[in-house]
Amino acid sequence: MSSMLTHAVRNLPASSAWAARVFARSLGCSSQLQAAAVQPKSKKTLTKSGVKNIVVVEGVRIPFLQSGTTYADLMPHDLARAALQGLLNRTSVPRDVVDYIVYGTVIQEVKTSNVAREAALGAGFSDKTPAHTVTMACISSNQAMTTGVGMIAAGQCDVVVAGGVELMSDVPIRHSRKMRKTMLTLNRAKTLGQKLSLISKIRPDYFAPELPAVAEFSTSETMGHSADRLAAAFAVSRLEQDEYALRSHTLAKKAQDGGLLLDVVPFKVPGKETVTKDNGIRPSSMEQMGKLKAAFVKPYGTVTAANSSFLTDGASAILLMSEEKALAMGYKPKAYLRDFVYVSQDPKDQLLLGPTYATPKVLEKAGLTMADIDVFEFHEAFA
Repeated sequence: MSSMLTHAVRNLPASSAWAARVFARSLGCSSQLQAAAVQPKSKKTLTKSGVKNIVVVEGVRIPFLQSGTTYADLMPHDLARAALQGLLNRTSVPRDVVDYIVYGTVIQEVKTSNVAREAALGAGFSDKTPAHTVTMACISSNQAMTTGVGMIAAGQCDVVVAGGVELMSDVPIRHSRKMRKTMLTLNRAKTLGQKLSLISKIRPDYFAPELPAVAEFSTSETMGHSADRLAAAFAVSRLEQDEYALRSHTLAKKAQDGGLLLDVVPFKVPGKETVTKDNGIRPSSMEQMGKLKAAFVKPYGTVTAANSSFLTDGASAILLMSEEKALAMGYKPKAYLRDFVYVSQDPKDQLLLGPTYATPKVLEKAGLTMADIDVFEFHEAFA
């Protein structure tokens, strides 16, 4: 998992959210800091010698929908293309100015394994604009963004578009390995006799499909099971989880109704309506949530469909530039990207604790403490 540190400028909306989740602090000088005679951190003190300032110009996303709903008939590159077009429309950045495009995804569509490239072409970018796709489980879009940060910091690029995309409505389902092996061998068979011989070896169990799972390959354990075990280990009750989930949905609904989700751009789905807002924000009640049964560790688990994340379809895009380039083009940066850290933990007992280990490391790297931060934002679907 990764933690990223940003220096937010004064006019940054509190609701801005980008593909890769960042935790931010407005580092202006406050009266409290002055009273305490503490030297405030500033853009100048957080810069790195010999490294360009890297800024966020703009970030957008199409509405995030529950899988199996309005986006169900599309493909991942359709969603990513819509996010790229939304970013272009909002910023008016010329396509030929973009040096590189990077996207993150977890479950890849085999027909468009480099979804960044296909989405870029669909959005009208030049076929001369390089693009590649990364995967790093839930943190894939962060990896895409920090890849762009590294390119700019290294002087390879001045303008990078990064983002993330997922289409859980249509995940790849494969034949069993025995069937795949037979089919590939059959494709190489030259005579009718060879083909009939291979076909005669096919057994009923060959037709059993292999379904993808939101699980760790090394442990075969889903994140929901990991969440249940961690909740028990840290004595987090079902009541506490339900209360927190209800609070999250209630605040999200308030932000949505108040027009505060400024990063969302509408998406006209071909043959269907224009989608303008997320459909997974579902404030309920403690009474209704309390009726749900455990979703993973049955019957005693505390993780349910109401206090964990749903399977999502969506895409996002963010425009990153060197500060020099952004100012030269007349853009006002929304944030300065300062530092990032990735950590790896035991995939069984510490699968969901990445942010816990990454946070002190990135703070130490940036020369900050917990007391220096006003706002934290973490993403971990089942934490």
